[in-house]
Order: sequence, then C-alpha cells, then structure tokens
Amino acid sequence: MTDIEIAQSTTLAHIREIASKLNINESELEYFGKYKAKLPLHLIDEEKIEQNNLILVTAITPTPAGEGKTTVSIGLNEGLNKIGKKATVVLREPSLGPVFGIKGGAAGGGYSQVVPMEDINLHFTGDFNAIEKANNLLSALIDNNLQSKTKNLNIDQRTITWKRVIDMNDRSLRQITIGLGGTANGIPREDGFNITPASEVMAILCMAQNLHDLKERLGKILIGFTRDKKPVYASDLKAENAMAILLKDAIKPNLVQTLEKNPAIIHGGPFANIAQGTNTIIATKMGLSLSDYVVTEAGFGADLGAEKFLDIKCQVSGLKPKGVVLVATVRALRYHGGASLDELNTPNPDFVDKGFENLEKHIESIRKFNLEPVVAINAFSNDTKEETELIINKCAQMGIKAVISEGWAKGGNGTTDLAKAVVEVVEKQNADFKPIYQFNMPIKEKIERIAKEIYGADGVIYEKKALNQLKKYSALGFDDFAVCMAKTQKSLSDDETLRGRPKGFKVTVREIEIAAGAKFIIPLLGKMMRMPGLPEAPASEHMFIDDDGKITGLS
Repeated sequence: MTDIEIAQSTTLAHIREIASKLNINESELEYFGKYKAKLPLHLIDEEKIEQNNLILVTAITPTPAGEGKTTVSIGLNEGLNKIGKKATVVLREPSLGPVFGIKGGAAGGGYSQVVPMEDINLHFTGDFNAIEKANNLLSALIDNNLQSKTKNLNIDQRTITWKRVIDMNDRSLRQITIGLGGTANGIPREDGFNITPASEVMAILCMAQNLHDLKERLGKILIGFTRDKKPVYASDLKAENAMAILLKDAIKPNLVQTLEKNPAIIHGGPFANIAQGTNTIIATKMGLSLSDYVVTEAGFGADLGAEKFLDIKCQVSGLKPKGVVLVATVRALRYHGGASLDELNTPNPDFVDKGFENLEKHIESIRKFNLEPVVAINAFSNDTKEETELIINKCAQMGIKAVISEGWAKGGNGTTDLAKAVVEVVEKQNADFKPIYQFNMPIKEKIERIAKEIYGADGVIYEKKALNQLKKYSALGFDDFAVCMAKTQKSLSDDETLRGRPKGFKVTVREIEIAAGAKFIIPLLGKMMRMPGLPEAPASEHMFIDDDGKITGLS
C-alpha cells in the first residue's frame, strides 16, 4: 500500500486518549476536531526537562530523495514505546510548497507515520497561515510608512530587506515590482516573496520560549535603514504586538498521534539549509515535560540541521541531548561512492565501501559535541546483506553501534533493536554535551569553527561584500548572535557537486544576512534559494479527491 493508503486504513484514537497517555487532563486541550489539539504552554515543566532524555535524529549528506529521518524518528518512537519507555516524537510541520512540488508529504512513511496524515501535510492547525499573515502584516506596515505624511520614518526603500511570504513553490514571485498604478497604490519599488518556512517569523517562533519572548524578538526584526543610514526595526513601526496577536495560537504546540497511537507533537517548520531546521524550542520542552524520552529530528545532514540544533537551539534553550541517531542508507553510500542517480538502487559493495567516508565524517562531527551516535541503517528492499554488514563492520571499527531500522515496513516491531541501542547509549554513557562555539566569540571565529570542524574545510574565504556587511553588523552590536550557515545540503562543502568526504577545499562566504529578531548571523555560502520552483511534473498532478472528500496520491 501507499503511505496514504496505510494511514487511511488505520483507526485513529480520539486525541483525548493520546493526551491521557501523557497525563494531560482533557480540559487542557484546545481541540481541532477529534484527532488534533493544541497544548497550553503552562504544561512545560523545566525540572522534568532536565531529568528526561532528549534524542536527536540526524543523517548523512542526503541524496535528492532524502534518507528518511522523519520515518526513522517516528519508527524509533514506536520502538521505544514497544520496549516499555514513555516516549514522544517531536517533529516539524510540513510546508505546502514541497508537498505539492517535488517532495510530496512529510509525515513519515510506510508504517512509521504521524496521523491524520492528510491534515498534517495540508493546512493542519493553521500555524503556517498565521506566520504568513504576521510576516505580511509587517510588509504592509513598511509600505504604508513609505507614503505616510505624518509618521514617515524616512526609510530608504532601496535598503528594505524584508520580503513577503507565501507557503507555495512559485518562482515567478522571487523578484517583483510593487506599488504600480499611481500614488493611491503606494510607492513603486522592487520586492519579492520567500516561501513561508524561510520567513524570519518562522525562525523566531521556533526560537521563542514564551509569548513575551516572541513579542520582543518580533520587535527586533531589522527591516532596513533610513536615508541617513540608521537601522529601522519592526518596533519602530509598532508592529510587534499586532504580529504577536496573529501568532497567539500558533505558538502553542500541536498534539497528534502515530499509527501505533503513541503521542506526537508537531510544531514549526524552518528549512535547514537557510534557517535552523528544527521544530520549536517550546515543542521540544513540552515533550520533555510530558515524557521520559523525546525523539526529535533536524533537517538535512548533520552538517546543517544537527549543527544548528546543537550550536543554536541547545545553547539558547539550555537543552542537553543525551543521544544522537545518525541515519544512513545503503543507497546514499552508493551515491557518495560514485553511483549515478540511475544506479542508486543497484547493489554495489564497492560504491558503499568508498561512500562510507561521508558517514565517517558525520560520526566524527557528532563526537566533537561530546556525543556518541548510534547509526540507523534505514532499510530499503534493494539493500544486500553484504552491503549492510559492510556498514555495520566499518562502524564497529570506529566503536559505533550500527543497527538496521525497518520502521517503514514494520513500524515499532522493526525498530526495537534501534530503540534498545539508543537506550543503552543513554543509560551507560554519561553524555557531556558541549557546543562547537560560544556566542561571545568573534563572528569570524564562529564561522571558521563550523567550516573546519563540521564541514572539514581548510579555511574560509570572505568576499568584499561579506566583509563590509560583517563590519556593519558588528557596529550594530550583533557580534554575539548565533551563526546560522546557509549552505547547500547536497555536499559537506559549499560545492554541491562534491560528494563523499571532500578534502582540500575552502568555503566562500558570498555575503552576510542578519535575522536580528531570531538573533542569527547568516553567512551565505553560494546562492541560496528562498523561494523554490515547481518541478516539470509536480506531485500535485498525481493527487485526487473524490466526491466524499477522500484524498489519494498524497505521499
């Protein structure tokens, strides 16, 4: 069966039954129908958070199809519950653009899914819509101020960096001209749209620890400069309260369930190549307040999502993971060993052997955080025993436990070995997590530590524009911000064509962007896309809804 057929064949429990497993009283739930609910923030308990176990799921450098982090995360959660652990999986929300574009759904796969799958992949509880509206409210206030006669802030429209957003892949909106049609329609200027997960409002929602923190961060959004080169913030437009009002419900985490009726919390959804790629701090803390084990994931490979989770999210929130699961697939190791895209499903131990160097580098990188990973070999039907044993043996030579994960095909029954391996690491090893850098280090030192320690680069090259921007942002007092690298997910380097474990390279910082509300310095390594386009044959072409409202083709 397809993913959606599996999901639709499952009888869901009422969400109050799922809440009861977490000892949440029914009166605390804010219902969105029978199978979804929002959770109030007062359920977060900082004392319990410190006692419980946070497990991060990350991956090797992915093939274009991805390596199944979400499927492994959900499967691991099922496996932990199977072996008697009280566990919750905490994930990001899918973006509509990729769902209807090249990726399809993002609620797991096979027998390791979160449900209701259709709702989660589509509008869910409206969080993305609220983020979009808050973002675009600020855009409207900016353009309104440009033509104001009484409250004009003297904004230089050429310096405005704030863009509108929409949660759809639409390349025609990347660069547009607005305000045409005469004085009644505003001031003509260049503008553009990003996709909603790329909005700084999304990043802020995921970094905020409460409503007060959210509002303060929204007010600190840098939108541009005046004609006499003074910074202009959202608070100068008195925007933060109105934006926070639009986000008052979106800040609350969403409770759903897995196919095996275990708890799942889904909240927030920034991309990992241009933002932090993790769910909200609030959602992770909620899970840790209610469960003994929390399984969460970070986008793309460990060089992006895991690095940002560990260096940014953990430092800001005080979270300390006790284990890491590093997802690998035989097909990805074939890819990194030299297989073409057409050869990914063709067994080839030589390619796997050569491609292991990519997994090896990610293992080394996780160990730099004083954490010991467990490798999950996400199983595919064309894997051979020779290839999987090769991976297990090479991991063993590094002192790493590698376990075959069959969550896609078997659900929790296929992940109990992985769950036991994770529990063993958590209970037998005294994890002493430490980040790669501290926020108070100079910006260049933070960038270079990530490039050298995590990417394996020999150094960093700064283009003139980036150096000028560093100087400007330093003068504005942003030196102690986190570094949120914007880099291709297709390679450890900044050159997407370099597979495996590139060596002897330097990364080039083309320019530096700022997300002052999120407190991110964003070095751009290469040209990063904030508004994807649709492929030649979008996933939407294969979707169908019948007269009774039943959806097919969403996977």
